[in-house]
Amino acid sequence: MAIRLPAAERRQQLVETALGLFAERGLYGTSMDDIADAAGVTKPVLYQHFASKRALFLELLDDVGKQLLDAIAAATSAADTPRQQVEAGLTAYFQFVADHHSSFVLLFGDGSRRDEEFAEAVERVEAAIAEFIAALINVDLDADHRLLLAHAVVGLAEGASRRWVAAGASEPADVAAGRVADLAWAGLRGVHR
Repeated sequence: MAIRLPAAERRQQLVETALGLFAERGLYGTSMDDIADAAGVTKPVLYQHFASKRALFLELLDDVGKQLLDAIAAATSAADTPRQQVEAGLTAYFQFVADHHSSFVLLFGDGSRRDEEFAEAVERVEAAIAEFIAALINVDLDADHRLLLAHAVVGLAEGASRRWVAAGASEPADVAAGRVADLAWAGLRGVHR
């Protein structure tokens, strides 16, 4: 029998359980029964919090995306120079991947890309991060140009972190991020109208 938790705590427990299962088994390999069993609750309790597996997965995508953006924002706001912002933002990204591997798999794994609605949710996350980064690009460029560059930085971070994870994350997050930051900074410094 499940221990009775306040609604907010139970919801958080269900979110954490679902995140782990989705990352391990994938969206299509995880059922609501699996989540309920792993959380030690009945399926009706799970459905009290989430209308469907889709609704739960979409909420997780949004939540994980917000956490990643918040980590990047906190890191860049503490930086004193544009170069430090680049390095701090990428370090926050890589550290998030290292500390929240399940979240990274959920956000950028195959399950979120094969379904149009989920892919749109991931695109919203990427767009939010790119808009944040575009505002940090303090060069005399029009808004569209800055946004294009920001999307390039987001793609660079995602692609490099995928490779870093696939290689076993053998070097510390800050070292990998520093290497990518060197590339990003060199590219951004060369940008002009």
